[in-house]
Amino acid sequence: MHLALITAGGAGMFCGSCMHDNTLARALRAQGHQVTLIPLYTPIRVDEIDVSEHRVFLGGINVYLAGRWPWWNRLPHWVRGWLDSPAVLRFVSRFAVSSDARELGDLTVALLKGDHGPHREAIAELVAWVATELRPDCVVLSNALLGGVVPLLRQTYRGPVWSLLQGDDIFLNDLVEPYRSQAFAQMRDLMPQFTGFLTHSDYYRQEMSRQLAFPVGQARVVPLGIDFTGHDGQPRRGAQEPFTIGYFARICPEKGLHNLVEAFRRLHARHPHTRLRAAGFLGARDQAWFDQLQRDAADLGPAFEYCGSPPDHAGKVAFLKSLDLFSVPTSYREPKGLSILEAQANGVPVVQPRHGAFPELLEATGGGLLVEPGSAEALAEGLERLLLDNSLRTGLAATGWQRVRESFSMERMARETAAVLQATG
Repeated sequence: MHLALITAGGAGMFCGSCMHDNTLARALRAQGHQVTLIPLYTPIRVDEIDVSEHRVFLGGINVYLAGRWPWWNRLPHWVRGWLDSPAVLRFVSRFAVSSDARELGDLTVALLKGDHGPHREAIAELVAWVATELRPDCVVLSNALLGGVVPLLRQTYRGPVWSLLQGDDIFLNDLVEPYRSQAFAQMRDLMPQFTGFLTHSDYYRQEMSRQLAFPVGQARVVPLGIDFTGHDGQPRRGAQEPFTIGYFARICPEKGLHNLVEAFRRLHARHPHTRLRAAGFLGARDQAWFDQLQRDAADLGPAFEYCGSPPDHAGKVAFLKSLDLFSVPTSYREPKGLSILEAQANGVPVVQPRHGAFPELLEATGGGLLVEPGSAEALAEGLERLLLDNSLRTGLAATGWQRVRESFSMERMARETAAVLQATG
C-alpha cells in the first residue's frame, strides 16, 4: 500500500500529532508499506528520525499573507516561493508563526473554504502533486481541520480519503465567535467527503461523531502506539528521595499544570520530602500565564522546578526516569494520552482525571489511578495514596510497563491502521 499522510506542522514546537504521524509513517514503512508524510504550513518537529518530505505545502507565511492581502497571490511565484522554504519557515516559526486558535479564526475559516476560498492556488498545487504525481492508494489527513483540500482532491483522485481525529474539537472550541460557529458548520458540511475516520479511543469516536454530525460507524478505533527505542526506564521497587512527581506536556492552561501545582501544594504540606518537576514546550502565548503560576508557587521554593523543554528523545526519557509518579491533569477531555503511555513505558505510574481517553487507557494498561476531574484535593489524595502505598505503586508501575509494551507498540498501531485502510482500498 502507498499511503499519503498529510500532516500539519506545529509552528516550531514539539507537537503530539506531528510525533504521532511521524511514528506511524515509520512503523508502516518498516512493515513494507510506502508512506509519503507531507507537511503543511511549517516543517514538523519531532524527537525521533524525521521522515517527512522536505517540501512544505501551503507554507504558513504565504497562507497568512494571502489571507491578509487578497492581492498577495497575484504576485509572481518567484516572489512568494522562497517563503515556503523549510529553512525560512523554521526560522520565522521561532518568532511569528502562531498555532493559537484564538488568533487564527479567520484563517481557519478561509482554509476550510478550500478551492472556494483565498487559498485555492496553494490547495490546487498540493492536490495536483498528490493526485497526479504521487498517486497513492490512500490519502489520510492528520486531522479533519485540513478537510478544505478534500473537495478539490475528490475531483481528480478516486481513492479512499480518511482523516485521523486527534483533538480537532479542542482547537475548534478555542476559536472566538463568529469563527467557531462558522468553522464547525464548514467541517460538518465536509464530513460526507471522507471515506472514514480514525480515532485512538472510543470516547473520541463517539464525541466527534456527535460534534461533527457523522455516523459513528464511519469512525474506527485503532490503538495509539509509541516507539519503545530508548524507553529503557524500569519499574522501581522503592521510592526516591525526594519523592518526585512529574509533568511532561506543553506548558499551558489547558494541559492543567496549574491544577497539578495546587494539588502538589496540598501534598507537600503533608509530606515535605516531595518535589514537583515540570518539563515541556513553553510558547510565547503562555509565557505570561506561566510567569504568574511561578509567582503563585513561590512559597514552594525549590520543591517546584520547571526543567525546560528537553531538546531530544534522550532528554525526554531521562526526565521521565527521574520520576516516581506522573500526572498531566488536563482541563479538556484528552483524545489520545500519548504522554501517559510514555511515562508508563519507563516504569512510572500515573494519576489522571477520570475523563476523555484516560479511563480507556488506564483500563488497558493498569498503570495508574483515576481521580475526580477538576478537584485539586482529589488529585492530591490520588498522589498521596501512591506515595504512601509502596506495594500498590510498584504493582501499578510493573503492570503498566508490561501492558504498554504488549498493547501500545507502534508496530501494532501500524498493523491495525493498515488493516482498516486496506479494507477500503
